[in-house]
Amino acid sequence: MRSEEVPMRSRQTQMEKREPRSLTVAVWSFGLSYSGCRKVELELVVNMGTKNGVDEPTTSKSCTASLEVEKRSQNEKDCKDTKKGQSNDRVPFYKLFSFGDSTDLALMVIGSIGAVGNGVSMPLMSILFGNLIDAFGENQTNHEVLHAVSKVCLKFVYLAAGVAVAAFLQVACWMVTGERQAARIRNLYLKAILRQDVGFFDKETNTGEVVGRMSGDTVLIQDAMGEKVGKFIQLISTFIGGFVIAFIKGWLLTLVMLCSIPLLVAAGASMSLMIARTATRGQTAYAKAATVVEQAIGSIRTVASFTGEKRAIADYDKALLSAYKSSVQEGLAAGMGLGFLMVIVFCSYGLAIWFGSKMILEKSYSGGTVINVIIAVLTGSMSLGQATPSMSAFAAGQAAAYKMFKTINRKPEIDAYDPRGNILDDIHGDIELRDVCFSYPARPDEQIFHGFSLSIPSGMTAALVGESGSGKSTVISLIERFYDPQDGEVLIDGINLKEFQLKWIRQKIGLVSQEPVLFAATIKENIAYGKDDATLEEIRAAAELANASKFIDKLPQGLETSVGEHGTQLSGGQKQRIAIARAILKDPRILLLDEATSALDAESERIVQEALDRVMVNRTTVIVAHRLSTVRNADMIAVIHRGKVVEKGTHSELLRDPEGAYFQLVRLQEMQKEPEHHAVDGRDGSKQASQRVSSLRSLSQGSSGRAGSSRHSFSFMFGIAMDPPESALPGPEDTTLPASEGHPNVSIRRLATFNKPEIHVLILGAISAILNGTIFPIFGILISSVIKIFFEPPHELRKHSRFWALMFIVLGVASLLTHPLRTYFFAVAGGKLIQRIRSVCFEKVVHMEVGWFDEPEHSSGAIGARLSADAASIRALVGDALGLLVQNAASAVTGVVIAFVACWQLAFVVLALLPLIGLNGYVQMKFLKGFTADAKKKYEEASQVANDAVGSIRTVASFCAEEKVMQLYEKKCEGPMNAGIKQGLVSGVGFGFSFAMLFCTYAACFYAGAQLVDHGKTTFSKVFRVFFALTMAAIGISQSSSFTPDSGKAKIAAASIFAIVDRESNIDPSDESGMTLDDVKGEIELEHVSFKYPTRPDIQIFRDLNLTIHAGKTVALVGESGSGKSTVISLLQRFYDPDSGCITIDGIEIKKFQVKWLRQQMGLVSQEPVLFNDTIRANIAYGKEDNATEAEILAAAELANAHKFISGLQQGYDTVVGERGVQLSGGQKQRVAIARAIVKSPKILLLDEATSALDAESERVVQNALDRVMVNRTTVVVAHRLSTIKGADLIAVVKNGVIAEQGVHESLIRIKNGVYASLVMLHMSASTS
Repeated sequence: MRSEEVPMRSRQTQMEKREPRSLTVAVWSFGLSYSGCRKVELELVVNMGTKNGVDEPTTSKSCTASLEVEKRSQNEKDCKDTKKGQSNDRVPFYKLFSFGDSTDLALMVIGSIGAVGNGVSMPLMSILFGNLIDAFGENQTNHEVLHAVSKVCLKFVYLAAGVAVAAFLQVACWMVTGERQAARIRNLYLKAILRQDVGFFDKETNTGEVVGRMSGDTVLIQDAMGEKVGKFIQLISTFIGGFVIAFIKGWLLTLVMLCSIPLLVAAGASMSLMIARTATRGQTAYAKAATVVEQAIGSIRTVASFTGEKRAIADYDKALLSAYKSSVQEGLAAGMGLGFLMVIVFCSYGLAIWFGSKMILEKSYSGGTVINVIIAVLTGSMSLGQATPSMSAFAAGQAAAYKMFKTINRKPEIDAYDPRGNILDDIHGDIELRDVCFSYPARPDEQIFHGFSLSIPSGMTAALVGESGSGKSTVISLIERFYDPQDGEVLIDGINLKEFQLKWIRQKIGLVSQEPVLFAATIKENIAYGKDDATLEEIRAAAELANASKFIDKLPQGLETSVGEHGTQLSGGQKQRIAIARAILKDPRILLLDEATSALDAESERIVQEALDRVMVNRTTVIVAHRLSTVRNADMIAVIHRGKVVEKGTHSELLRDPEGAYFQLVRLQEMQKEPEHHAVDGRDGSKQASQRVSSLRSLSQGSSGRAGSSRHSFSFMFGIAMDPPESALPGPEDTTLPASEGHPNVSIRRLATFNKPEIHVLILGAISAILNGTIFPIFGILISSVIKIFFEPPHELRKHSRFWALMFIVLGVASLLTHPLRTYFFAVAGGKLIQRIRSVCFEKVVHMEVGWFDEPEHSSGAIGARLSADAASIRALVGDALGLLVQNAASAVTGVVIAFVACWQLAFVVLALLPLIGLNGYVQMKFLKGFTADAKKKYEEASQVANDAVGSIRTVASFCAEEKVMQLYEKKCEGPMNAGIKQGLVSGVGFGFSFAMLFCTYAACFYAGAQLVDHGKTTFSKVFRVFFALTMAAIGISQSSSFTPDSGKAKIAAASIFAIVDRESNIDPSDESGMTLDDVKGEIELEHVSFKYPTRPDIQIFRDLNLTIHAGKTVALVGESGSGKSTVISLLQRFYDPDSGCITIDGIEIKKFQVKWLRQQMGLVSQEPVLFNDTIRANIAYGKEDNATEAEILAAAELANAHKFISGLQQGYDTVVGERGVQLSGGQKQRVAIARAIVKSPKILLLDEATSALDAESERVVQNALDRVMVNRTTVVVAHRLSTIKGADLIAVVKNGVIAEQGVHESLIRIKNGVYASLVMLHMSASTS
């Protein structure tokens, strides 16, 4: 698993970011191929910055279609798994449009016509440009110049008008139809998802994937069938138009120019290969770094316990070093490749100029014709290069559509939309499960029921009780027909459930589940889900019955109060009452209550229970519950154990058997009751209960994989269904990164200090960048001089054409030198910056206290993402962006100087109009990036509806609310869709206007030039010099402006990085201060310790806990799940500090010791052993900070009973254990972990469920080994197996935050009704059953 996931972006923006911007100034077409390549270089350099940090490959394009390095990035993987290992899974392109109607067809036809019109405008402009040159050149000697130029300028204005209309139609029509069709696909997809059976969600998809597809994939599909199609048609039209005009105007010159294309392709291809190779190397190195982060942060307790911070930092630095080297190689490769490209480009210009002059002399071409052909060929070939991103978008859309269309066409086995099936007048409500065999589709080899039978007569209340995971909730799922049994039948009134119409039978069944699911709507709307067209009176009556009206009336908006996402605005009890009201409103014949009152406080529970009792009259009711008060009055209680009914009868009947499972459960619950109040009160109680319930639910539905994976404690082993919540280990569920915008602002100066050691490299880079920047404007001088020589006498033309052709070659050689230098120097500076930032940051992170990692925003994934994405963003600011800034500043200054020297009057006119050219550049860039980029944001509210519905699919199915959800979704989509259509029209107007302005600007500039020539203020050569010098500078500036957003992002990233760097760790293992002892005896004492986990300050774990552990003795901690046994171990290791009280070792408070030394005195073997992705030898040696000798490793393995199985492996101790030790079995992992602790030779041994994962035989041998190791060591054991506990010198029972009982096994077992005695009793009965 890669941890360094960069926050998700749609693939489209990813690709467009690297796309050569359609160069705004059409003349640039001279510069076309030049500037095109320059853009590639800009893209490459900047994206190398982004990429090298963000662990993602680069995509870059050259001026020809050839150059394309395209690799998938991590982001796309998040965005969609569509292509995972199945590159051929894509729909044919035409199928993307299969949901379009006649309006869409009309829009697409009109849009295509507009795109063709817009596409041919560039080649047509090349004709006008040729005419313009001829108008100037041929009228140098007479006074016709103004008249001739004015005629051409007028044609420019006509062309502008035509382009405005064509561009508007192209953009508006394609964007509108894309929006319409994507909305239709979204609706069909959600509709198809809602009709699927529940098994589909268990096995094939999840809420995240569905919402990801609806927001991410539809954007990709919309992209592939919206504006990108128009853009593609436009570019292909430009390509065809350009070459047609070139061949018509001068076929010979066109053929000569085409000769250079194979060379360009070869240069582009070799460059892309070089970059791809180095990028892959960089990727591998960053993937390694990512793994180090993921392993270290994901196993921070193990790293901290074994003081492995130094090793983690060394591993990380090693990976970063190789990544740095490959990023420098990549910079050099990119520079060299671009340098060679530039040489070829400039040589082909030289060739075109020389051969064009020859044509003027021999074939009577005019100067305008030569320039016309050059521009036409370059616009044509450039446009082909620019078409590749559209192709990529089409491929992405086709792949994204594959899975969505597959789901749309999927027919579920249990189909809620299927109208077939029996519909009776009513049902009585007899329920029977006959010989049912069932396993969940997601876990087919785990049998839940094997021949399960249960009969519940009509009108009777049946309660199902039993341990977690025994199948109680499964009965309810089968009655609701969320699943069909593999064998046997579920009958209602003697008729097989499959024979009823699904929608009708579900309307007869009311479900109130354990975790009430509410939708992000008002209370009234939530209750109304129970019945279509419910009146306000009915809703109020249902609320009254469910004891909900009292609290609803107190709310300011009453029934109109919004409940928030998943009902977060209400307490657990309030949510449950609304869910009960919703079920009551349905007036069902069969009522299913799955822990329906578990989240309520005692008072509410009593009243709701009365309400339920009233509602249950004359209805068949099935109750899954753990509270006796709920179960006591049932007509029948069925005790389910391992998929079988083991006892059946009424409460009083079942209590007669003191050996029975029911009796044991009752006894334990009685004991639990008394201390419950002083643990929590009111609201907290409900919170605790609902947490408890959720852990049970996950177990009973088997979704946790294996029962007891939380903390193996007594209660989970025997499945007492009354555990308090698991509070020993924080389990953050929401791992979204916090909005970094909240960070304080950071000065750029502080950031620059990270690059201080490379100051000389940056200076050299800046010099190369300045030289590079002057190439653009010098190119303008060459072009304008060339235009002038075309109108000279033949002998001068022959002489000058050779000279200027050579000048182009010289310019090419100059760029061959400056490009690699610039990219190399900035790659060194940027690479060092990233390496330094990531290293400093990671070092800081691994030394944070363990409590810091409990917060969701500090999970391994989140930290990995911050290290990679943030470091990359900062590099974009300090490293490469700096180079571009210098380069473009040089371009601008040189351009302006050249222009003002040539003709200051015209320079002023052109400067005044430049902003309009800049505007066109901005609009074009925006268009290339795609206007749909923010479609995701617009649909957020609608996605929320889908998210709620899919996350609560059981509730939606149970209440047949599919159509309701669809109506709500369509309503939420209306606004964004209309906004999208409006945006299409506005973008169309903007796009058309910007193109029109561009052509009008040319007309104005050249008209002003003609006026100045006419008045003798300047010459025609200088007119072009001014124009080219300034437009070339404008290209440079517009390109650098395209990277401005990065600086904003970089500042946020820097703040995020400095927030980590500046934070001081509360318990810092790198802090050398603190005392150490020469000899540790191991006398431990916890005095008056109170503690709460920092992430859950409302749950008190310890309140005034006292415990003494004598040196060399073994103390076993027992108690329920969540009582705080493992917390003792965490406090001893100083993962946390207690809120009050103190912990001492040998009479000295542990806070006074040096943290690292303290942890070295302890050996931890935890419940779920964490091994690193390394060899077995390295994993064992980790215990001694890699200083263990071979003999010590072998001895430790021998002691831990691991040597035998390790020797049996093919590679022995050199076997790599895989990520988190997956190559080994649970027992083998545990033995390696024990060997790792043994090799440390600790004074204090901490065993947290150390033998729980072992089979009986291994456990016995390991226990013997542990017994040997425990001699003369203070040992703290957390365990649930009697065999482990019995031999302890002291057993301490932890309950409600204090030590409830302590003593040896023999004395504790004799305490009548004692906590320990009852746990043992239950353990016995569980192991015999």
